[in-house]
Amino acid sequence: MLNNYGIDIWSDDNFIIEDGLAKVNYNCRPSLISLVKQIREEDFKGPLLLRFPHITKKQITTLYNTFNKSIKEYDYKGSFNAVFPLKVNQLPNFIHPLIKNGEQFNYGLEAGSKAELVIAMTYNNTNSPITVNGFKDKEMIHLAFIAKSKGHNITVIIEGLNELETIIQVQKETNLPCPNIGLRVRLHSGGSGLWAKSGGINSKFGLSSTEIIEAYELLEENNILEYLTMIHFHIGSAMNSIKPLKKALRESGHIYAELKNLGAKNLNNINIGGGLAVEYSSYERTRYYSLREFASDVIFTLKDIAKQKNVEEPNIFTESGRFISAASTILITPVLELFSSEYDLKHLNLKETNPPLIAELNALYTDMIKRTAYEYMHDAMDHLESLLTLFDLGYIDLQDRSNAEILTHQIIKKAIALLEVEDYEDLKKLDENIQEKYLLNFSMFQSLPDYWGINQEFPVMPLTHLDKKPTRSASLWDITCDSDGELPFDSQRPLYLHDVNLSKEEYFLGFFNVGAYQDTLGMKHNLFSQPTEVNIVFEDDEVKLEKIIESQKIIDILEDIDYDTREIKDKLKENLDINTYQILKKYLNENSYLKTTWS
Repeated sequence: MLNNYGIDIWSDDNFIIEDGLAKVNYNCRPSLISLVKQIREEDFKGPLLLRFPHITKKQITTLYNTFNKSIKEYDYKGSFNAVFPLKVNQLPNFIHPLIKNGEQFNYGLEAGSKAELVIAMTYNNTNSPITVNGFKDKEMIHLAFIAKSKGHNITVIIEGLNELETIIQVQKETNLPCPNIGLRVRLHSGGSGLWAKSGGINSKFGLSSTEIIEAYELLEENNILEYLTMIHFHIGSAMNSIKPLKKALRESGHIYAELKNLGAKNLNNINIGGGLAVEYSSYERTRYYSLREFASDVIFTLKDIAKQKNVEEPNIFTESGRFISAASTILITPVLELFSSEYDLKHLNLKETNPPLIAELNALYTDMIKRTAYEYMHDAMDHLESLLTLFDLGYIDLQDRSNAEILTHQIIKKAIALLEVEDYEDLKKLDENIQEKYLLNFSMFQSLPDYWGINQEFPVMPLTHLDKKPTRSASLWDITCDSDGELPFDSQRPLYLHDVNLSKEEYFLGFFNVGAYQDTLGMKHNLFSQPTEVNIVFEDDEVKLEKIIESQKIIDILEDIDYDTREIKDKLKENLDINTYQILKKYLNENSYLKTTWS
């Protein structure tokens, strides 16, 4: 069991524990619970997404400074450049601060669809690069020509020869300037981790060796070889090992050098795609390299190949979105209910004469001390199993069964409270029986789709009580009507939370590192909308809440999925008096999350 919820592993000093509270490790170091209370005072009661633009700025600065330091160390002649892939998080509350914070570095954007390209054309900093990936039709390529005519430094990455043919066609049909052209190469090298299939010879994207030669010839034949400026590859998101990258760098570096020596004089960039991993684990480190090692390997390898092949050292581009965005966002949700509440002693109703096993359970609870905690807990669980069998056979009644369940639960609860934290390892074999179920006011499908879809781990930590021993092995349930909406207790990655009285206090959990993909992949399962978003900014050592975007109203969600909301209102109004309809209308203008906790 980790007393600090692994914060020293995953937080990169962005958050700390102090005085029993989770705090932002920046300027005045506000506690997260103080931010939550401030927002809730404005009547936002559902789950919250707290965004911290200063963390995004920190990540951008760290990326550039680390690469530029390695460039200086190796006397590398090329420059370092980066773009943020909009697919990772396109929401304006995140993108606008990102663009502002990246201006000093000439940080750009990567688009993978027409809509994303429109965002890049509208908001990207002047002269900052734009790269265009993904499959492209004629209209999307035409948009890239328009972007070039507006003065954008744009590169269209070719995924197939048909796209290059379309560029040639659009150039002939218009008088617009041609954008820069990049070739995505399909490397033999693959990546590592959950997304390794993004790379390798069987990957979805990229040109084979034969197609690269064909593309070169096509560029030359149509007198547009001068626009070929970039080689691009991507071997997988969130690589947990650096070894595959080294191999991919050598492979792509030689392709770059071969094309340079063929006659591609303006080819001067290698785009290594994304791949920088983020630490999601609260239990052990899963990324086996540092950013410094990553940067040094890239620069040393490309410098070595350029020297070997007698070509100029290429400029380096990266498209690491997860590294930039993940840490900047926290999902915070209140606990609505503990499902053990029915096992409170106030519900115990012993008879004047009880079955012997129930009398024994009562004695175990009364007499337990630390020295006997394990023994009595084992005995209680054995007694409960026997009593449930007796109930099935008709030898005890429902009141006896209820008393047995309450007493067993209380014995387990008392035993854990008596035991030391280090004893949790010995309790793992019992966790299926002693876990607590925490009902949380959020939708996993909306807010943590990667957990549901690919079992992606996210750090979880309560915002308060961090100076107290957590005594409950926790399963987390969301409020959807789907049984998949659960983070079950895992004895290999155990989550322990506090035993709280929700009728007297609120208890909040934070899910950290959720800024990459979760916002944009979230679905409207059960028609829950995105949580209320708030940007937390610091000015003159004070906290400011900016750009609060409230969770969608029920009527707006229905309109989003193409219901005729006027028809809905008219039909609901039928056969209702005016006062009742006004109440109903008020509910239609509430968001779909639960507003209050249950007592």
